[in-house]
Parts: sequence; structure tokens; C-alpha cells
Amino acid sequence: MMMALYSIAPASTPELEIAALQKELAGLPAGERIAFWAERFVGTPYDEYPLGEYVRKNVVVADERVDCMYLTFRTVELALGTDPGDSRRIALHLRFLHRGMVENGRVVNYEDRFQYGEDMIESGKWGREITSEIGENSTVTGPSGKSATFVPAGLISQSPGSFRSGDIVFFVNPPEKMAGGVIVGHIGIIKKETDKIYLIHASGKKERGGSVKKVLLGDYLSIMPFEGIKVTRFPADVQMPE
Repeated sequence: MMMALYSIAPASTPELEIAALQKELAGLPAGERIAFWAERFVGTPYDEYPLGEYVRKNVVVADERVDCMYLTFRTVELALGTDPGDSRRIALHLRFLHRGMVENGRVVNYEDRFQYGEDMIESGKWGREITSEIGENSTVTGPSGKSATFVPAGLISQSPGSFRSGDIVFFVNPPEKMAGGVIVGHIGIIKKETDKIYLIHASGKKERGGSVKKVLLGDYLSIMPFEGIKVTRFPADVQMPE
């Protein structure tokens, strides 16, 4: 498939164009579609609102500003949907511990949303965990007693076969930062290009700003403040429930 290079974030993209792109991408594996949509958000401003703009407005789509969790939500929804409406339907499944509910065009139960990356992993909704395939695993236990198995930063394999486009990377906090038992401190998405592995992530801080960036994974690993990573992967032909 010949694919044009798109770099305009969906926030400025009419739904008809999104629908056309979704149709064009339909034959690609899920991971390739996820990476494609993630890259379209590069340059999008970071969402500085503490709970997220989408939660504040009680909406499904709020593409003008994104944080790492919304970027993950929206990228996967666009990748797995057959059209914009289908992506919104998928959002009500993927973003929630149970299922989202919409009344009069507004989400009415965002208190049921995933708020922690570790819960996304454990739910099984966000792909199969492949942490053990990325490198030698270790275990960390925070002050609350909650523990997590992960790949330490220095043991993460960056061989050509380790990651695939569309893999979701959950960055594990060091024990001293696991306040309240929060294991995952950041989330990003992998994009592979020949022999290079990139991380696409919403780089910023609440109330300080930032933007979505695409960086070499190795470069980010060398400076990141996290202990290591956990990784999930969707099957190539993933099917969403009705």
C-alpha cells in the first residue's frame, strides 16, 4: 500500500478525511495503524488540565490538547475503528473499567474510566502483556506494598525483533515515587522504521505544558526518570466487541 505522509493532528482534520484514512489503512495490521495515528499527533500541545480536557468537558473527542493517557486512548480508538463513529463506540469500551455511557452527547460516567496505566494492563483490554519478551524481568515494590514486574531500563532489548509498531509502553515509577501505589508514571507508543525504534509520547507536565514528540527510544531510555517498562501488544487482527 502506498501511503502519503500525514502530519496534521486529528484536531484539525475533518471527520470525512479521518474516515477516508481509516478506510485506506484497513488492510494494515493493528499495530501499524496504531503507530500511524500516534504519529499524526506529533506536535499537538500537551493537555495541562489536571484531569484531562476530555474529562473536564465530559466528551469522547478532545484532540486539541492531549496527555499521555488520552493520546493512548485516542490513537488506539482511531486505529481500531472503521469510521469516526465506530471509534467513538470503541472508546466507550476501551477507556472504562466497565463501559462508558453517553447522554445528550456527553459522557456521564468518567469516574469509571481507567486512571492508572497498571489497571489498563491488568484489564486485558489494551492487548497482551509482552513484558517478559522485551528483556529480563525484575520486581519492584512501592511503599504501599503494591508490586510490579517490569524490565529494568538497562535490560531493555532494542534488537530488531524486540518491539513492533503499535506496542504500548508503560513506564514504571521508581519505588520512592509510587505514592498511593501508582505503578505506571507515563505511557507511550512504539513506531518502527527499518532498524530504528521510536517512541511517540505526550511529553510535558500538568500546568506547565509540552507537546507530543517522536524520539528514538534509546535516547529517551537514557534520560528518563523511570525504573523500567511494561509493554502490551494488540493482535494484528484484533476485533472489538459490539
